[in-house]
Amino acid sequence: MDDGSRVDGGLRLRPRPAPSTAGPLGTRPLTTGFPAPQQLHRGMTLIASISLFIGTRGAWTRAITSHPPAAGIISVCYAGILVAGVLALTVRTRRALTRVDAGVLLLAVVLVLCGYWLNHAGTDEGVLTAQAAHEILHGRPIYGQPWPWLFDTPSVGITKTMSGGADYTYGYPPLTALLAAPVHAVVHSAAAATLVTTGALLAGAVLLWLLLPAPWRPGATAVCLGFGFLPGYAYSGYPAVLALVLLVPVVVRWPDTGASGRLGGPGVLQALCLGAACASQQLAWFLTPFLLIGLYAVRRGDLGPRPALGVLARYTGTAALTWAAINAYFAVQDFPTWLHGLLLPLTQKAILHGQGLMGISYYFTAGSRHLDYYSYGSLLLLIGLLAATLLFVRRLGPAITVLPWLSFYLATRSQDGYFLMMTPLWLAAAATVPAAVLARAWQPRIPRLTARPAKAVLAAGLLAPAVVCATIAAASPPPLRMNVTASIVERSGHRDITHLVARVVNLTATRLTPHFASRLGQGASDWWTASGGPASLAPHASATYVVKPPGGVRRVPGGSHPRFYLIAVTGTPMTITTARIPTS
Repeated sequence: MDDGSRVDGGLRLRPRPAPSTAGPLGTRPLTTGFPAPQQLHRGMTLIASISLFIGTRGAWTRAITSHPPAAGIISVCYAGILVAGVLALTVRTRRALTRVDAGVLLLAVVLVLCGYWLNHAGTDEGVLTAQAAHEILHGRPIYGQPWPWLFDTPSVGITKTMSGGADYTYGYPPLTALLAAPVHAVVHSAAAATLVTTGALLAGAVLLWLLLPAPWRPGATAVCLGFGFLPGYAYSGYPAVLALVLLVPVVVRWPDTGASGRLGGPGVLQALCLGAACASQQLAWFLTPFLLIGLYAVRRGDLGPRPALGVLARYTGTAALTWAAINAYFAVQDFPTWLHGLLLPLTQKAILHGQGLMGISYYFTAGSRHLDYYSYGSLLLLIGLLAATLLFVRRLGPAITVLPWLSFYLATRSQDGYFLMMTPLWLAAAATVPAAVLARAWQPRIPRLTARPAKAVLAAGLLAPAVVCATIAAASPPPLRMNVTASIVERSGHRDITHLVARVVNLTATRLTPHFASRLGQGASDWWTASGGPASLAPHASATYVVKPPGGVRRVPGGSHPRFYLIAVTGTPMTITTARIPTS
């Protein structure tokens, strides 16, 4: 019988093996009895390993000078990263690759601890939180209390306001300071706050790693610890890090909350975490309404309107009571001051800063007389996105962890931290909230809104007011006309500005109170002292100001054509005018 073999030169040859039956993404059944890893999982592990290189050389360079033992540990971690890269591509089973993932997570934790060893002094958020912890230990109020001495260190930044001042007070919900208080009883420095936020980040990374499906776990390592930006915020003592960690169990598989019509233990725990996150930092406030809309829509699609409303009420009530319990002591101390402190980041009118749309008026034009419209646009965009989420939750529901941060792109404070600090939640939603789980979510029925073009028109209409406001702010001309001349002296091979003479004309019909600072690159200097002109400039009036830099002199920046500017800002209304400082 012909079995497919052939005889050639007296040798009986075996037939060629059948083509490989490799599974999807390169998987192949193994004789070991354990399933092989997906190639995508290998790639995720490899990316997590590579992400650990980011910032590691800088940490090693600092450590080799000041903390040689830390440098030695980092050197060992380099070897671990290389070995992890090899194992990610060579192990033969999913169980083995999961162990490699755990090893990469351990390497990331070690590197973050080394980074904390090298840098734990904290920035303005850290020192303010540590001071608040100190005040809590001594039974004193933490809101409305200026602590200007905290900012005497050059490494501690300060938030300047458009009214010509600066904010020296604590402007965050109290939970991070409460957790830092017992630590501060032992560690009498800003390290008390940075230890809490760094420990929280490590705990959050491990928690997210455990909650995600196995192929997604390397992403948790990379996003939380590997790319370097979140550890930097933790070392600085940002309360938002604690809020992020508390939101992790809230976001993971959020459509499952109350699926039976009752919260149950997991649902109650999620609500407790949501309330605690809102008591940690204000960024959690922006995610909350999106989450509540999504949860109601999913439960109403499954259970009907009344049971869904009951689930939402119990969930929201538990979160609100948690938030109130954490804030109660401080609210009772001085309610108006406590409330002002919580709302401070939204009401302080801080000076422009960030990478968002406000950069048009700050960096690329001579200014704007309608900066307030950026804030209006930001609020309207948030409202429009909430409305769009309600109307199109089946499409937008998987993105509710990303949508809230779009509104910050239009704000006058649109720094990248507002975009990236909650990125682990993006990963959590992508891994655990597929679009299929929202297919039956309730959406309000609007007559004649069935065709795709009609839905697109409605969505555009919801966002149009925000676009209009942003356009008004960006296209608005500056309120002042400034002609600047500089008084420069030569000293020991360098050039110093002793004062500027600014001829200023108010082009608006509003009385303005200008405050002056210099700008070289993205950040404004401390306020310059103005004399010779009125404190406020009447409509269409002109005046000449003699403007002196802090400390009496300002070094002329190097380069043949330095982008060195004098800015004049006003707080009410919010405006900015920019004029180049002549240096030649």
